[in-house]
Amino acid sequence: MKEKKPLEALRSQLPLLVFALLAAGIWEIGPPLAGMPHYIIPRLSDVLVALWEDRLVLLRHFGVTLWESVLGLALSALLGVLTAVWIDLSRLAERTVFPVIVASQTIPIVAISPIMVMWFGYELGSKVAVVMLFTFFPIAVNTSAGFRGADPDTGDLLRTMGASKPQLFLKWKLPSAMPGFFTGLKLGAAISVGGATLGEWLGGQSGLGMYTKRASNMLSGDAVFAGVLLLSFMGIGLFVIVWWIECMLLAHRRA
Repeated sequence: MKEKKPLEALRSQLPLLVFALLAAGIWEIGPPLAGMPHYIIPRLSDVLVALWEDRLVLLRHFGVTLWESVLGLALSALLGVLTAVWIDLSRLAERTVFPVIVASQTIPIVAISPIMVMWFGYELGSKVAVVMLFTFFPIAVNTSAGFRGADPDTGDLLRTMGASKPQLFLKWKLPSAMPGFFTGLKLGAAISVGGATLGEWLGGQSGLGMYTKRASNMLSGDAVFAGVLLLSFMGIGLFVIVWWIECMLLAHRRA
C-alpha cells in the first residue's frame, strides 16, 4: 500500500480542519449574538478558560473516567469474543444465546443501569458494569458475524490438508473474524465513555460525569461544557487508538 506524502495527507484533512475552525468560530460568537445566558451555552473561550483553571481537578476526574471506560471495554472485549466463539462452535448456542443477546437490546440500558448500582454499589464495579452494558453487544455481534462470514472454501482446503479443529480456528475462523471484532471494538470504544459517565451520574464520587453533574447543579455552564469536551476527546481518543491497533494488526489485508 502506497503511503501518502505529508502534503497530500494534510490536504486530505483540510476539510475537517476548516469545519473545526468554522464550528469553533460559531461557538465563540454565536451565543452572545443569540442572547444566550452563559450558564446555558457559554462561549468557547470561557470553556477553554474553565479547562485551564480547573486543569488539576479535571485531570484527576479524567483519569477516573478513562480507567472505568478502558476496564469495562476490555472486559466486554474478552466476554464478547468468548461468547462469539461459543455461538460459532455450538448450534444450540446460536439458536438460543444469540437471539437473547439481540433481544436484550430492546431493553433501555438507562433503565437497567440503576440495577447495576444496586448490585455492585457505588464503587468501580457499578461503573464498569454499566460500560459493559453499553459495549458488549456490538463486540459480540460483530465478532460472531465475522466467524459466520469465514470463507467455506478456505475451510475445506485446510481440512483436505489435514488441519485439526484448533488449527482451523486459528488459521481460518479467527483471521476471518478480526475485521468484525475491530468494528465492534471501535463502536464500543466510542460509546464506552457514555457508559462510564452514566454510571457516575447514577452514583459516584469522582469522574467527569460526576464533575459535570455538580457543575450543572451550580449552573456553571462553562465547567459543564469543559467536562463534556474532555469526554468527547476521550471517546475520540479511544476510537483512534483501537483504529490504529487495527491498522497495525490487519495491515496485510490492505496491502
